[in-house]
Amino acid sequence: MANDRASDRVDDPASGRANGQWYPPEWPDRIRALAAGTLTPVTPKRAATVMLLKDTGDGPVVHMLRRRTSMAFAGGAYAYPGGGVDPRDDDREIGWAGPTRAWWADRLGVDEAGAQAIVCAAVRETFEEAGVLLAGPTGDSVVGDTTGADWEADRAALVARELSFAEFLDRRGLVLRSDLLGAWARWITPEFESRRYDTWFFVAALPEGQRTRNASTEADRTVWITPADAAAGYDKGELLMMPPTVATLRGLAECGTAAEALASAPGRDMTPVLARARLDGGEIVLSWPGHDEFTKHVPGTPSHTAPATPSAPTPGAPA
Repeated sequence: MANDRASDRVDDPASGRANGQWYPPEWPDRIRALAAGTLTPVTPKRAATVMLLKDTGDGPVVHMLRRRTSMAFAGGAYAYPGGGVDPRDDDREIGWAGPTRAWWADRLGVDEAGAQAIVCAAVRETFEEAGVLLAGPTGDSVVGDTTGADWEADRAALVARELSFAEFLDRRGLVLRSDLLGAWARWITPEFESRRYDTWFFVAALPEGQRTRNASTEADRTVWITPADAAAGYDKGELLMMPPTVATLRGLAECGTAAEALASAPGRDMTPVLARARLDGGEIVLSWPGHDEFTKHVPGTPSHTAPATPSAPTPGAPA
């Protein structure tokens, strides 16, 4: 592990932070309201996140950030760089290398415009939050060091939405390297959550000559850690994470190199994972299809009434 020590024990069941798994304490009330028909689900916002890997003597390590505890969505949880799709990510065609938009549309289960937007969001958010850019002057090259003042000015303009990603690539004469990404999984925030994301998880290798940094205002630390160590930290209750993060870490832990992870991506199941909730007497049973380890039994009675119309989703880390 490098950059920082990822050790933050969490053991407060009342806050939904027991055993390393994050879930909001208001979920039980919201689930009951949804079952009663008094809560209208928010439409999930499309998002993308990237599991950035680099090889070490101990195997590949993945770049993770810890969301600030003050964040309304998953505060204190470890996650990957990522965020919501910018409406301008598909406003026009951009310089593109690698599989076609049609290929990506089929892989991601969306139309071609949506595929471009999701892939652009993955690359853009990785640059915005980690300072790593999966683009180059040609379809077989990648930019080098991106830590200079001019790069930082462009990155800040992207974050402020003063500059679209298409404009950024055009200005610098770059093409997006979609071939450097591998689609890994798709998770959708539960219907009873007030901030919902339909998130595509990608895997990528850190380009030679580039290095990560904590460029996100939403994170207070970053780490390079082996997927196995990160998953073990969750199992011990030392690292707070959401189910999608843990599930993807367990898959990455099976890969011996970054190249192996990328090579395995096309065979990964992209069926969306959506949590389910059911009432069993006075108990709420939460489950994620295909991921039994995350099943939770939440006892008790409602402490307050959830709003009939949940608050609108806000920008932030994907589900």
